[in-house]
Amino acid sequence: MKKRGLKMIATVGALLTLALAGCGNGNSANKEVEASAEPKEINTLTVYSSGPDGLAANVQQAFEEKTGMKVEMFQGTTGKILSRLEAEKNNPVADVVVLASVASMDGMKESNQLQSFKDAENADQINSNWSDADGFYYGYSASALGIAYNTKNAKVAPIEWSDLSKSEWKDKINIPDPSLSGSAVDFIYGYTEAEKSGWDIIQSWKTNGLQVNGANKEALDSVITGDKDATISGVDYMAYKAKADGEPVEIVYPKSGTIVSPRAVGIMKDAKNVKGAQAYVNFLLSDEGQKLVTNAYLLPGNKEIQVKDRAALDEIPQLSVNWKGAETKQIDILTKFNDIFQ
Repeated sequence: MKKRGLKMIATVGALLTLALAGCGNGNSANKEVEASAEPKEINTLTVYSSGPDGLAANVQQAFEEKTGMKVEMFQGTTGKILSRLEAEKNNPVADVVVLASVASMDGMKESNQLQSFKDAENADQINSNWSDADGFYYGYSASALGIAYNTKNAKVAPIEWSDLSKSEWKDKINIPDPSLSGSAVDFIYGYTEAEKSGWDIIQSWKTNGLQVNGANKEALDSVITGDKDATISGVDYMAYKAKADGEPVEIVYPKSGTIVSPRAVGIMKDAKNVKGAQAYVNFLLSDEGQKLVTNAYLLPGNKEIQVKDRAALDEIPQLSVNWKGAETKQIDILTKFNDIFQ
């Protein structure tokens, strides 16, 4: 089995133990035969999700109300989820996995960890560029990665990536740690693949005092508090949420183009509750699920669903990125990035 690239850099997750208790009535031989012939329907679904926390909770609540099924939810970064899956490979627990990186999800498909669900409802309405043609995963949402900056501290808003190499941003910029953030990995991969001068720009940021600052939330929080003036590869839905909450934050997408990072859902190959997993995927792709996505300031996979208080997909200048096979290439990308910031 091919090793997944992000195993090299993911924080090792703790092993999750899920105890499934069954109850039976052994008073009747006939009932025992009936029970063995007709197994009880599994009514618990285990989902590993990379958030956002509010969206994952809202989806869980709506899904449980709609289906009567109980959802056991583990939330963490893409790296932590991949580490947890690796730790549990001899005793699989998860039924459904939701990652903030299509490259990582494609790597799971290639390493035979997912099962196909080609008959997912509304699959034909979901962005085909974010999804697997064979139905192994669906890009149900996406975030765009821009420059999030503190509106009180920044005298002039940045317009281009190269602006953050200027003296006025000296020691005032950060970037999420790609060993913790799937979207940061996607940004570095996409930016350096699409831009010939990408690595030179990254080096110029390092020279200008760029700090690698935890996962996405930690990086943005340092901008909100004013400790830093701007974060590169800022996750836009987080910035929009912070702005709506009254924080002094704005986000810009450089005119030269940026990376749109799809978030995907897939069903584990060893899922115990396949029917429940399929129902969960169907719900995420439904209009109801897609509206919950937009309520969290994310881009929906279905372009017919209107976004809420944010830039629409066609309003964001994008760099062209091919995500197929990207995870393998990301090993070299991450190694080079780490060499720069050692």
